[in-house]
Amino acid sequence: MSSPTLLNRLTFRQLQVFQAVHRQRSYSRAAEQLGLTQPAVSAQIRQLEQALRQPLFKYAGKTLHVLPAADTLALSTREIFGQLSRLQMNLSNINGKITGQLNLAAVSSAQYIVPYLLARFRASYPDIHVRLKVCNRSQALERLAEQQDDLVIMAMVPEDERLAVMPILDNELVAVVWPEHPLLDMLSPTLTDFARHYVLMREPGSGVRNAFEQLAAYQKVALPHCIELGTNEAIKQGVMAHLGVAVLPRLAVQLELEQGLLSALSLPDFPIRRAWCMVYQRERFPTPVAELFLRFVREHLAEYQRHFKGPASPLPSHGVACLPMLSS
Repeated sequence: MSSPTLLNRLTFRQLQVFQAVHRQRSYSRAAEQLGLTQPAVSAQIRQLEQALRQPLFKYAGKTLHVLPAADTLALSTREIFGQLSRLQMNLSNINGKITGQLNLAAVSSAQYIVPYLLARFRASYPDIHVRLKVCNRSQALERLAEQQDDLVIMAMVPEDERLAVMPILDNELVAVVWPEHPLLDMLSPTLTDFARHYVLMREPGSGVRNAFEQLAAYQKVALPHCIELGTNEAIKQGVMAHLGVAVLPRLAVQLELEQGLLSALSLPDFPIRRAWCMVYQRERFPTPVAELFLRFVREHLAEYQRHFKGPASPLPSHGVACLPMLSS
């Protein structure tokens, strides 16, 4: 097969559809992501396979298997779209207006900091479109392995030389109870005392739950009385409703602590200290927009750290009224 034949028969749309199927491992999920019908996705993949003269995917029952040619094509497709992103960035610089798309994933505990990072960034670069996926740690690791996002913001990053990691902000996990809880009257409560109560916890795969369970295992404390709730917000409301006690990010409960709606309990080895980090695969160089976001956060990191370490307060105005720019 000669190169001109391949160049003449490939289209960017085919590659875009292929990339979605390869990442989602599903025709139907790729169709949903792209706003297409499943037959339309199947047709694009079939045309691409004909152009390449190689099969890319194979169904075994209801499971879609990725063939070796698809993994090879996925590497080239990332490079192609990366080059297109750089071209768009360079043309934007020529026109004096930076455009592009920033695809982020963040663990749910980071949802308390990411909007602040994005608001300041978007104030400086209003023509950059941002997409944020909030998930738990287990899902974030899957997305990181499959390179579904430009950057992943998470804590408890696994030790892996293939990952590039930039720490950004501290993530303190605190033990919280409702005011006048009996544990507050104890002179030196322990984690064993804490675990005798109903402990409200996130689902398996949550970073907060993993960090808490690691500490409990280190102290040889069992957690026999757990109630699983799906979000940090539900857990916070559960503690205020006297449903149980919990371990939560300090930023998730800062206002409630300051207003006396919750109380932080002093326990040995608390608070649990972690750091939120921006992470990406080293083999996948950041897109120009992702590089711009990394540099922007790095340059303003001291300001963010001062803000989040102090009492809850509004950020200083950055002169943007969050109105879209309308063309005249």
